[in-house]
Amino acid sequence: MNRDVIVSCAVTGAGDTVGKHPAIPITPEQIAQACIQAAKAGAAIAHVHVRDPQTGKAARALHLYREVVERVRASGVDVVLNLTAGMGGDFVPDPAEPWRGGPGTDMASVEDRLSHVVELRPEICTLDCGSMNYAQSAYVSTPDQLRQMAKIIKDVGVRPEIEVFELGHVWMANTLIEEGLIETPAMFQLCMGIPFGAPADIRAMTAMRDLLHPGSSFAAFGIGRMQLPMVAQAMLLGGNVRVGLEDNIWLDKGIHASNESLVTRACEVIRLLGGRVLGPAEAREKLRLTKQR
Repeated sequence: MNRDVIVSCAVTGAGDTVGKHPAIPITPEQIAQACIQAAKAGAAIAHVHVRDPQTGKAARALHLYREVVERVRASGVDVVLNLTAGMGGDFVPDPAEPWRGGPGTDMASVEDRLSHVVELRPEICTLDCGSMNYAQSAYVSTPDQLRQMAKIIKDVGVRPEIEVFELGHVWMANTLIEEGLIETPAMFQLCMGIPFGAPADIRAMTAMRDLLHPGSSFAAFGIGRMQLPMVAQAMLLGGNVRVGLEDNIWLDKGIHASNESLVTRACEVIRLLGGRVLGPAEAREKLRLTKQR
């Protein structure tokens, strides 16, 4: 069991939640404010996606990330920034010509997927460690692409949070570690309950944890109504936790959540289980991060 727990908050994500919730952060100002509010509620880490300010759809433009990062850093509120590098791998086959991408496809080069990471140098960025079926589309991240991405991330001095959605991703990540492309101790995020990856249950989380590279740290999250149960499960299995509107828009049945309320609830669960919530300085020390300026 982990009694010194780091809470991450994924404040907006890339999913189709706009219109399903009255206050999904969309603009860079709203996303930055969500990071700040989550930090004040107890999150040591803010996980950041950006959205098109006009449509609310998922985006990956450098200027949007830059504005979020600059606003958070100028706020005076200390929080570890974790920028996603998962955008640019969505493929939806065209029904008539399945070798071509149809509506919903967003495929980008390795360099484009990481341009904001190279430019802004956050303390952490994600590395989604493999391809998978994702709801009605496919997410594509091949072994060669992952090797290239891991090298770029390492070369710019950013710490990768390895996102794994099923056991094959753990195998791929361990291979990158053994090849020297990811430094040890590695840092994993176990992503539970995303169709069609690992289910959000104790068996899947335990199996993934048991196969992580020796000495690695991990956090975990579940989506929807499994978000808070997975907070408790991750802590009991020795990990850190993640909550936020990227993964779940409800606090209770019929009651919309905010990032702040989800972090507050997660902190309550941690304390009720006898744990302590770490602040950003303690999180940096535990995860061996170097604070960016």
